[in-house]
Amino acid sequence: MQNNQQQLHRGLSERHIRLMALGAAIGVGLFLGSANAIKLTGPGILLAYLLGGGAIFIIMRALGEMAVHNPVAGSFSRYARDYLGPLSGYLTGWNYWFLWLVTCVAEITAVGVYMQVWFPESQQWVWALAALIAMGSVNLITVKAYGEFEFWFAMIKVVTIVVMILAGLGMIVFGFGNHGVATGISNLWAHGGFFPNGAQGVLMSLQMVMFAYLGVEMIGLTAGEAANPQKSIPDAINSVFWRIVIFYVGALFVILSLYPWNELGTTGSPFVMTFERMGIREAAGIINFVVLTAALSSCNGGIFSTGRMLYNLAQQKQAPAFFANTSPGGVPRAAILVSVVVLLFGVVLNYLAPAKVFVWVTSISTFGAIWTWGVILVSHMKFRAKLSAEERAKLAFKMPMYPVASWVALAFLVLVVGLMAYFPDTRVALYVGPAFLILLVVLYFVAGLNKRDSAVAQGA
Repeated sequence: MQNNQQQLHRGLSERHIRLMALGAAIGVGLFLGSANAIKLTGPGILLAYLLGGGAIFIIMRALGEMAVHNPVAGSFSRYARDYLGPLSGYLTGWNYWFLWLVTCVAEITAVGVYMQVWFPESQQWVWALAALIAMGSVNLITVKAYGEFEFWFAMIKVVTIVVMILAGLGMIVFGFGNHGVATGISNLWAHGGFFPNGAQGVLMSLQMVMFAYLGVEMIGLTAGEAANPQKSIPDAINSVFWRIVIFYVGALFVILSLYPWNELGTTGSPFVMTFERMGIREAAGIINFVVLTAALSSCNGGIFSTGRMLYNLAQQKQAPAFFANTSPGGVPRAAILVSVVVLLFGVVLNYLAPAKVFVWVTSISTFGAIWTWGVILVSHMKFRAKLSAEERAKLAFKMPMYPVASWVALAFLVLVVGLMAYFPDTRVALYVGPAFLILLVVLYFVAGLNKRDSAVAQGA
């Protein structure tokens, strides 16, 4: 096999990566799922998103420091292998691959639901299959094609939220859409206070808030294909926290100011209501289009992530070698095709299996998110420990307030895990997630990968 068929191409520009980082932080959860978190917390959800956003910023800075120092496609799986050992890299890579498979199944199913709004007589599975074929095809062309699709998907979400925020502020300050009477922000405290359900409400919402951020770490996977990772990765990561503040906290601030928190979720999407008050009659159709693109974006990013993770695992000899082959355009097509085929079975299972079984499977993704973020932080600590004082001084993208910030973020993740164990609805994730990791460990030893990795280490 020629060398150029074993390498990814650096086809992602700064423009692509900046919007991909932005799109990864804005999912369907903001448009449709935020109402559930608001019911638990009330206006205090703003604090929950800020706390979660702060933790994510620390995690991303830790990942960014390693990605700029060593920009590889496997990202946190490769760093886990290098700094924590082969088993950690293996677990993190396969866990993340499955995490995104589960997420993609949910997203393409969502596409079918959204399309039935416009075509109620159509079959849901047809749209889910069409979405999978379309996004799979995009990923099989070139990485630049993937980047272009993600750029425009993200742009649609960003423009929608910016328009909603500006229109909402116009209603709050000037009374636009409200007969010239400024609504003000009294709804933030007029219905039981800013924390109507107390501290427990904020704590209960942290799990939903954190998993709304799942996908931000995908920026690390772009490092191996970024045209200029030393510039584009820091730029994208540095703006993560401010994007979260503007797009999550800003949008929810406007919504919670305009509408009583205890009425949200009972009268339709707050985004739809806000656009309708602006006089836009097709508000429901517009928001349906936006959440459709958000679901397609997540699926697109998921297929990208699964393909790159299998490619990385094959390079580390922890997956079949043919996954490391790339097309002349630098695309790991075998890895992508296998992921798409597995997703086809996932779509079938999604329709055949009872809803509760599917919830159990998706709980792996919630546990997998915590595992991935924790591994990033611990890998970064080991990475720093292996550097000499001179090497640490030369780091191009240093993590601020190290190591205090790392320990604070780890403590926050432990808190979220504790909350998952405390509340019955999420406790199942702590049964299914570790069980899946144990299965991976068993397969690791049964396949003899431990002996192979030990031999490689001794040879090195």
